[in-house]
Amino acid sequence: MASVSRQGRGRGVGRAGLLVGGALLLGGALAITSAYRSTLQADRARVEGRATILSSPWGDLEYLVGGTGGPWVLLVHGAGGGYDLGELMAEILLGDGFRWVAPSRFGYLGSAVPEGATPDTQADAYAWLLDALDIPEVAVVALSAGGASGLLFALRYPERVTSLTLVSAGVTRVGSPEQADADWKGRMLVRLFSLDFPYWAVTTLFEGRFMELMGADREVARGLTPEEGEWVGRLMESMRPASLRSRGAQFDNLAPLPGDRIAGIRAPTLIIHAEDDRLQLFENARFAEATIPAARLLRFERGGHLVAITEQPAVREAVRQHIMDQEEDR
Repeated sequence: MASVSRQGRGRGVGRAGLLVGGALLLGGALAITSAYRSTLQADRARVEGRATILSSPWGDLEYLVGGTGGPWVLLVHGAGGGYDLGELMAEILLGDGFRWVAPSRFGYLGSAVPEGATPDTQADAYAWLLDALDIPEVAVVALSAGGASGLLFALRYPERVTSLTLVSAGVTRVGSPEQADADWKGRMLVRLFSLDFPYWAVTTLFEGRFMELMGADREVARGLTPEEGEWVGRLMESMRPASLRSRGAQFDNLAPLPGDRIAGIRAPTLIIHAEDDRLQLFENARFAEATIPAARLLRFERGGHLVAITEQPAVREAVRQHIMDQEEDR
């Protein structure tokens, strides 16, 4: 009888353990769901109603204007962005003393994707927007996947561009063995932006892995200071809600790069790039430096695709000085 009782007690303990484990799993799932829904609600509130949307020849075109005094800067955001990433670019790269306009590129947030859209037509849309805002000329700062349309704007509208700055920008197809891995990262990012929950889950629970997809290796992630970690957190936040950026990410992934066409650019050009960038490979910077007549390269050994954050004081000073030098020479 004692033996039977011990077996019964063992089964009872086992069932209790399963119940406790199930309750913990359920509680964890409910907590995750609650956190996700709360974040999504806050993100939608953050991006709705702050920017202006105009009806353009290319459909709705969204933009935000900021800054006080100083020269005008056109901020061209990277993949996963929108006007809010442009706003973050202004904070990281410009600081005070500039006026800026940050459009949401085709397919991001409130901007449409017109039929037959290309980086050329996106450049035309920038010119139309500047006309609508009565801004005759701008310094252009283009980040990552925004490089294509930023370069083509400088090429197609030279009279409107006082200077061009490329930060970790895509310029051409790179024929190195690392290109296949960079392309894979790009495709994975497009998939993440397709739905809100996967993006939120990966950036919340697996931040380091997401940084690798973003072109920054584990050494870069481990070396972040607390302040740099906050910048990275804000960068990830500026890409939420992901679903409002999905069409733009798809457009970027398929859009052709300008390549040899950039030889026609006459604007003084500053190229900022890290040698260990795993998303927009460093060969992009070398190509741009060699092809744009009035280009110079500021290279960093480390920082990956996040070099604007890991080297923020030096990068900001270089961007500011480059813009102001051209203003003084006018």
